[in-house]
Amino acid sequence: MNLRSPAFAILFSVSLIAAAGNMALQSVLPAIGREFRLSDTLVAGAFAISALMWTIASPFWARLSDRLGRKRVILIGLSGFVLSMSGFGLAATSGLEQWLGAGLAFTLMAVARTIYGVFGSAAPIASQAYVADRTTPEQRTQAMSLLASAQGLGTVIGPALAPFFVLPLVGLAGPMYAFALFGAVVLFVVWRKLPSGEVVRIPSRSGRHDAGKGLWKDPRVRDYLLYGLLVTGAQAVNISVLGFHIIDELAVTGIAARDAQPFIGIAMLAGAAATLMVQWGLIPLLKLQPADLMRWGAGLALVGNLMSIASPGYYGVVVGYAVVSMGIGFARPGFTAGSSLSVGPHEQGAIAGLMMSLAGLSFLGPPVIGVALYELAEPAPFIANALMLAAATALCLLNARLRTGPPDLPDRDETPSPETPPASQPGPEGNR
Repeated sequence: MNLRSPAFAILFSVSLIAAAGNMALQSVLPAIGREFRLSDTLVAGAFAISALMWTIASPFWARLSDRLGRKRVILIGLSGFVLSMSGFGLAATSGLEQWLGAGLAFTLMAVARTIYGVFGSAAPIASQAYVADRTTPEQRTQAMSLLASAQGLGTVIGPALAPFFVLPLVGLAGPMYAFALFGAVVLFVVWRKLPSGEVVRIPSRSGRHDAGKGLWKDPRVRDYLLYGLLVTGAQAVNISVLGFHIIDELAVTGIAARDAQPFIGIAMLAGAAATLMVQWGLIPLLKLQPADLMRWGAGLALVGNLMSIASPGYYGVVVGYAVVSMGIGFARPGFTAGSSLSVGPHEQGAIAGLMMSLAGLSFLGPPVIGVALYELAEPAPFIANALMLAAATALCLLNARLRTGPPDLPDRDETPSPETPPASQPGPEGNR
């Protein structure tokens, strides 16, 4: 497949619109919850539901794309995205306009998020498989990295555009309608323009059902997974608390929750931009190894959380979140590359599956727990994060495997390439 071909551009758009729409919704959800006068913890639970369903449904869509074909599964996934975003928008409008009670409206919003969780992974998985089917091994790394970079760009574009769609007639539900429309346009383009001719698919060794069984407890990767769980769990807390924290800081200056959306978008944009700066600029420039990336990542994320405790006010929140995002920008390529380099070629599929499961787990419990802690006391989630990140930093320094990094095999360069895909937002909706 030519990476400049219309087909690849279409697949890039599929990943871009899904990530942008999801992050736009993430940025506006806290304000909607405050308008409904609902518990912040209950609002955070809506995203936990979609993360759970995403984790459960992903293997099903991977298998179905082998049977039905990639294009059909992409169409199914995009249809689910459009249905979820438009349904969420209608439910939000019904509650904001008081056509329905806040409780019923929020229940319908949770149903819409469940639909996203069920269908959301279909399009990215099938898009990745479509590219893999049509690229040579020499092309595949660059193709997959470029396709994954659409997710990182989406996490920048979504929060940046969301405030422009908070319009008088549709209010806070506007971004959902806008991205549902964008998704419908991409769906139509995929249906009419994406070539559907199937290719012969040869399963790899890593695709066997028994490949990598029990790998999560293998000493080669166990410590990387523990580190990853600590770091991604902490970042999931930061993301989930961010909107509520900004609304409360602005309330002190007299700005209502309904008017806080542009400020939330700016903060999320700053975090995504900080991660992209690290992964597209600093990592290739500094040529850090996985062990170095993990130490710098956990340390910077720890500093960012301490800044969130010590620096009150809107600008303190934004700077603290940006520093956390820089840390995750170092940490995620570190532990994913380190775990991949620690296993053999026939186990790469299994370790990739473990990383995907880790992303799903980080968005199940931590966001709900973090927001619940925030409702108890404003500094509480950042203190909890600081403890987790201190543990991750100590693990890097004291654990022999993580301190030395993967085995130095002949002719293997452990430095992440300049095409390392950005991981601006982790989790099943933001970093596939």
